[in-house]
Amino acid sequence: QIPQFEDVKFEAASLLSELYCQENSVDTAKPLLRKAIQISQQTPYWHCRLLFQLAQLHTLEKDLVSACDLLGVGAEYARVVGSEYTRALFLLSKGMLLLMERKLQEVHPLLTLCGQIVENWQGNPIQKESLRVFFLVLQVTHYLDAGQVKSVKPCLKQLQQCIQTISTLHDDEILPSNPADLFHWLPKEHMCVLVYLVTVMHSMQAGYLEKAQKYTDKALMQLEKLKMLDCSPILSSFQVILLEHIIMCRLVTGHKATALQEISQVCQLCQQSPRLFSNHAAQLHTLLGLYCISVNCMDNAEAQFTTALRLTTHQELWAFIVTNLASVYIREGNRHQELYSLLERINPDHNFPVSSHCLRAAAFYIRGLFSFFQGRYNEAK
Repeated sequence: QIPQFEDVKFEAASLLSELYCQENSVDTAKPLLRKAIQISQQTPYWHCRLLFQLAQLHTLEKDLVSACDLLGVGAEYARVVGSEYTRALFLLSKGMLLLMERKLQEVHPLLTLCGQIVENWQGNPIQKESLRVFFLVLQVTHYLDAGQVKSVKPCLKQLQQCIQTISTLHDDEILPSNPADLFHWLPKEHMCVLVYLVTVMHSMQAGYLEKAQKYTDKALMQLEKLKMLDCSPILSSFQVILLEHIIMCRLVTGHKATALQEISQVCQLCQQSPRLFSNHAAQLHTLLGLYCISVNCMDNAEAQFTTALRLTTHQELWAFIVTNLASVYIREGNRHQELYSLLERINPDHNFPVSSHCLRAAAFYIRGLFSFFQGRYNEAK
């Protein structure tokens, strides 16, 4: 009951729930955070921070619906206490989760609202630009997910300009007057790597393989420097995703030995973190399958792809693996039964599970290839 003791009380709750999570006692952490959220409404900074923390817990448990609800509560609270900046952070975080859930009808109006809030907000220039980077990263990844490579370009250009602006701004140590504004999305060094990363993703989809190579090298160099001083787990995630892209690039350009070395690098990175390993196991098997195709080991390729299919619930990755597995069956020539059942599942004319243009094109291509090998040329055409 000591007056002015709120900060200590809420920091204790926050740290204690972090400890519970490290010990895998998430169910003990949640009620603790809920209680702290309930009694912290008069302390804006802690109330927002605890809401973010509980939303993150739900996200790690893949309960995105509860996480979205909490972020919505946070956005409304931030609006009431007059913090448009933190309101935008809550809404952008919610937009990110809706994209992960593929709730595209809900994403569009939310992103439009975020765009308006970000443009109208007049405050610390670094905070404004970092909101803009968050907003543009969501837009770029949204377009890339849909396989709309051409639509990405204007957003990507703006994103690259934002990062240049941020790197010229100095971190003013003037603290915001509103305690609810005391948040950062990412340090600017991390944002810089993230912009390289989405540029690599775009270059790969658009087929600019040299550009993908150039930006991967820049990003990996920067990551090496950052990891000497900073053990933030997000850096390892960035590194794994960059390597996954550059490995595909190497396989397309015929640098198979380098690809294999980099696959082994991804394995080592994933072994350092159980969460990375569970998030990227399917991708690792997929990359090994692609490597096996490139060196003509079709049995091994099939084994890797079927393992990857068992490990993923991600629809885009599933469609990507199935189209590659179908190409293995076509090359083996005597697997018609398996091939027919796969082609049923990736029929782009109906019941195709993903909205990505690139993956639909791949599915049409595989069907055309199969018809061609069966001598049904008109159908193939």
